[in-house]
Amino acid sequence: MGARGSVGVTTIVGALAVRAGLAGRVGLVAEQPEIAAAGLPSLDELVIGGHDLATDPLVKRAERLAAGGVVPAGILPGIASELEEVEGRLRTGYDVSSEEHQREAIERLSADLVAFREAHGLERVVVVDVASTEPPAEVVHGGPLADPDALDAALAAGESPLPASSVYVLAAYRAGCPVVSFTPSPGPRLPVLVTLAERAGLPWAGSDGKTGETLLKSALAPMFATRALQVNAWASYNMLGGGDGATLADPDNARSKLVTKAQGLEAMLGHPVEGPMHIDYVPDHGDWKTAIDHVSFEGFLGVRMSLQFTWSGCDSALAAPLVLDLARLTLRAHEVGEAGPLPFGFFFKDPAGSTEHRLGTQWDELVAWCARVGA
Repeated sequence: MGARGSVGVTTIVGALAVRAGLAGRVGLVAEQPEIAAAGLPSLDELVIGGHDLATDPLVKRAERLAAGGVVPAGILPGIASELEEVEGRLRTGYDVSSEEHQREAIERLSADLVAFREAHGLERVVVVDVASTEPPAEVVHGGPLADPDALDAALAAGESPLPASSVYVLAAYRAGCPVVSFTPSPGPRLPVLVTLAERAGLPWAGSDGKTGETLLKSALAPMFATRALQVNAWASYNMLGGGDGATLADPDNARSKLVTKAQGLEAMLGHPVEGPMHIDYVPDHGDWKTAIDHVSFEGFLGVRMSLQFTWSGCDSALAAPLVLDLARLTLRAHEVGEAGPLPFGFFFKDPAGSTEHRLGTQWDELVAWCARVGA
């Protein structure tokens, strides 16, 4: 989902380049021995397809990313034919503002997934959401976002109750496909879809990939807690460009991101912490994002101290290897019969099925899962 976006294209280019020996495997967590112990499918075994509303050819998107320094321009000629093959496997996505009824869209998208699986003789297919962030969804008890029967009735009546991200998820479940939600969009987190995943015996992972500032927080906050240092304030300012930045310039869309970025800090420190958090769209940043944080804390005898850091990274280059990791891990989970939310909080700001946000503990949980399924 979102195959022609910056993260989607970087993921595709990266997978093809690594397979062709044109790029290294830096950033691929799944290549570490503790994670590879799960018996994951290799990159060579993956066949990539996708959905998107954009129509620009993948090669043009890749060239623009190369011009922006996101992917090395020198690797594109070596994977041109493979990019064309992936291009032929992309299909039209779903637009929530269109006149297409959601019931019809779900059937169409589900049929695309089944056809993709059958055409390429695949054992299983995982659907990964790397599309634009959506606003939070309001769930009403007994309503179509909470109750499967109410959802079926709404769809049968020609209504469109689901966010676009959740339309894709329902289509995936009906095609027997597990899901990874790499964005903070509602996606599989709606209660009705949590229930339907359980009924179908399908695993899912999410949500909102942890690639930058929140990754640092999940490592630094436990440091303060375990050293008994009192954090009084943690202020965060984020600047980003690109499509994600443009999407988050809309306050409604930004609400989803701000919620997932903020919720782990209190859990890790063990007490509420004051401090504003801002996300601003700066077009000149392109695909780069910059986070500036100021942490005010006190130590022994109440002595006041502070920590400031600046994190500047390429969003797509940070996200793409994690997308490949999560696809491989979720495919393995499906293969061994796992169902429901997976213990992959190491990768996410808002870990499904868990309240654990400490990076070290999340790593231990991931390693333990890999050892179990690989035994």
